[in-house]
Amino acid sequence: MRTSPIRGNPSALIDAKGNVLVLAALAMPVLVGAAGLATDTVQWALTKRVLQQQADAGAMSGAYARAQGADVPSAVKGDLNATAKVRLFGPPIIENGPTVGAYAGQSQAVRVVLSSRQALPFSGLFLSTAPILTVEATSLVASSGQYCVIALDPDNVTGIRISGNATLDLGCGINANAKGSSAISAAGSSYANVTAAAAVGLVPASGAFPDSTKIFSHALPQSDPFAKLPDPYIAHCNNYLRVNPNLERDVTPGCYSGFDIKGTVNFAPGIYYIDGSSGGTFNIGSQATLTGSDVTFILTSSSAITNPATIATADVDGGATINLSASTSGAYAGVLFYQDRRALDNTTNLINGNADSSIQGAVYFPGQAISYTGNAGMKTDCFQLVARRATFSGNSSISNTCDQASGAHAFLGTIVRLVG
Repeated sequence: MRTSPIRGNPSALIDAKGNVLVLAALAMPVLVGAAGLATDTVQWALTKRVLQQQADAGAMSGAYARAQGADVPSAVKGDLNATAKVRLFGPPIIENGPTVGAYAGQSQAVRVVLSSRQALPFSGLFLSTAPILTVEATSLVASSGQYCVIALDPDNVTGIRISGNATLDLGCGINANAKGSSAISAAGSSYANVTAAAAVGLVPASGAFPDSTKIFSHALPQSDPFAKLPDPYIAHCNNYLRVNPNLERDVTPGCYSGFDIKGTVNFAPGIYYIDGSSGGTFNIGSQATLTGSDVTFILTSSSAITNPATIATADVDGGATINLSASTSGAYAGVLFYQDRRALDNTTNLINGNADSSIQGAVYFPGQAISYTGNAGMKTDCFQLVARRATFSGNSSISNTCDQASGAHAFLGTIVRLVG
């Protein structure tokens, strides 16, 4: 029968316990060192993450400043001061047009490099100087696509609303400067075949957009592409154009105190001013037919400076047949309708047309809203709509084509994104 060597020999048990204590003592520095290094590693990783967040935010602020024409270094430093959770070692490196990397030399890119000297609790016992942690981030002002509908209203509203059975087949994007939680709304049985939907506020998900539509919430505000158009100044007009049903008129350019057209009008090339100072409007009935090429219609008022509420408005019935193309030269080249930007935001203009209608040129109502409603079914060539707000509702339908040789183009949109 085998017996334990310890049984009956207490001194052997004491010797065994002593060996364990010796081994534990020998292992203790290793265990303490491993624990210390683990603590240092976690602290190092957390510090690097926070420092990287500071660099990312600084680069984004710099790119936003670049997109808006502001001072890039000031924007970056301001953001770094606001998010200074990790003390920096030395001044930040800020490059608008990075000197290295994939975006070296690009003026639309902003690179930020940050360094921080971090004393670690365990490693610091053995290092004469604390190690330096360095991170960098690069942001880019990039294209978000081409847009042909822009709503300029910057308030907390819905800038572009698509509802009812409205159908848009634009082949370009829509953009709203509104800050609302539904800055672009597409609801009901509407369908919006657009390449992109971008807004300063939110663009809620909607089945009205096809899967190919790119959605950009919190996008950069879009500048007014027609901001440099001159403000119109006219003397008071007394020439009122009225055309009754079943009548036809040939009309020449000039200043008119209003349009009330229910018949057929052929417009000669040139600029037509509509003076709303006496209550006149651009009023087109359901039986009307308008034809003209190389024309521009300017809705204004001889009292625009002193009484902007009198600036003429537009009301074009969805049953009208409209075949118009914009001026090809001069200050208003490419613009078909231009409402004086001094107009008060107190009404909605209606620009419609039936399925036989076709317009080419920009529709520009920077101070007021515009609406396509009812049974409008017009075709547009190189469609450009810029208004304070835009609504597409009812059974309205707009299809858009653009001949490459026309010289017209959509407006380029921009976004800011981290690229490195």
